[in-house]
Amino acid sequence: MHDDTASLVTRLLAQRWLPRDDVQARKALLDEAFREELDRRLDAVGLELREHPYAAYIGLAVAKKSERAVFGGSDSWISNTMQLDRDGVALLVVIWALIVLPKRQRQVERQALEAAASQTQMFAEDKPIPRDPTVAPMIAERTLLADFGDKLGGKMRINILLGTLSRLGFIVRKRGEGTDGRYVAEGPLLDLAFDYERTARRILDGALGDLLTEASARAGHAPAAMADDASLDETDTEDNDDV
Repeated sequence: MHDDTASLVTRLLAQRWLPRDDVQARKALLDEAFREELDRRLDAVGLELREHPYAAYIGLAVAKKSERAVFGGSDSWISNTMQLDRDGVALLVVIWALIVLPKRQRQVERQALEAAASQTQMFAEDKPIPRDPTVAPMIAERTLLADFGDKLGGKMRINILLGTLSRLGFIVRKRGEGTDGRYVAEGPLLDLAFDYERTARRILDGALGDLLTEASARAGHAPAAMADDASLDETDTEDNDDV
């Protein structure tokens, strides 16, 4: 007998993320009985399903009850399970703030506009939360270097870190047109990297807030979306060469 729950867990462990519109992923999000069984099995091994209504993908994360055993099991508390150094985690936080925070604002605003428009329609249907790639801004790599290069080890180190974050699924590196250079776009795991409700306010109210405000203004000049598959393949190859 086919076990859908075991199949979904195995796929998430092997592939690390699945799109929300995947058949089994949709079942986990919409079928209450299936979700309860999934949560029960994951909880038994110290994991939990990581998903967010505004995120386009789902994944797995260490459950809160297991965090101390996983992250505090050595002599010092570790920050992640992907062997990212402190500067790698710092760059990930910066990119998350520059992409996910404005993306979430756009999603909420667009959803509010669509809800207001639907009130004038007699048979209006609920609109899905906007999750298409055009909602998420992109960041020019030269902007990252100009704003944070001196704090994160310079051009070579940032290039290496971007290659690592790309391979881990947090970002996608894309080449701009002409002399525009490269851009950093959202990867499948970026919106799942941090708890938005807890992290967003800490970043906005913390010491990083002013820097991010300036960087966001410059990043806003990046095109909203780029879908050149050929340039994406070329960039992935260059990432491997850089690291």
